[in-house]
Amino acid sequence: MDSLFSRNESIWGKPVQNMLKSKHIIVFGLGGVGGFALESLARAGIENFTIVDFDKVSESNINRQLIALHSTVGQSKAELFKSRLWDINPQINVRVIENFYNTRLNDEIFETKPDYVIDAIDTLRSKIELLVYCKNNNIPVITSMGAGNRLNPTKLYICDISDIENKKDVFIKNVLYQLKQHGIQSGIKAVVSSEKPCVVSKIQNTERIKTPDGEIFEFNKISPGSTPFVPAVAGYYMAFSVIESFIN
Repeated sequence: MDSLFSRNESIWGKPVQNMLKSKHIIVFGLGGVGGFALESLARAGIENFTIVDFDKVSESNINRQLIALHSTVGQSKAELFKSRLWDINPQINVRVIENFYNTRLNDEIFETKPDYVIDAIDTLRSKIELLVYCKNNNIPVITSMGAGNRLNPTKLYICDISDIENKKDVFIKNVLYQLKQHGIQSGIKAVVSSEKPCVVSKIQNTERIKTPDGEIFEFNKISPGSTPFVPAVAGYYMAFSVIESFIN
């Protein structure tokens, strides 16, 4: 009789499968990219997760996010994923931090040093703070820098940030510039798209976030367009890169 992960074991063997159980992954951002990365890591056999996301499901998430359904609109993404992970593998340990990431949360989030961090944050300041913290503390991290405003998932690739081809992309240019101000120009893996952004119309709004401890963040935001394909594949690429690093 097949076991839960017997199909995985036929690819990488039982010793690797047993090794994966002990790994601890922190996933920041449970949207289109982070959600698919998280679920595929759980299905690979990882059994220890910390998930960080403040958001609730909205109707506009339904086109691309795993837990976004008409029946889940208004519910916590983090809590929905916790239940989903347990439904995949009841042995999973999952710690939920339902908050907007900033450096004040580092002591709580990184109470136990993770084996890998998935950065699927789409807010520039938070993304930079997280990547700088991981790099300065020798925590392996992979960042998503190419799912918004893209149509073609075959244009995605994995590389070190020093090897990104399309450095003129506005978001990528900003991320690389900010990292450079902290003395970081390499040593962080990224999933990037070589596709030129596809924008027919822009959705601009002011986002106001109130954290559980009462802190309010308010910023103007241009929400990128998205498809069902690119965020999902970007998430799978991130998860693959993490598993590959453990196997190697």
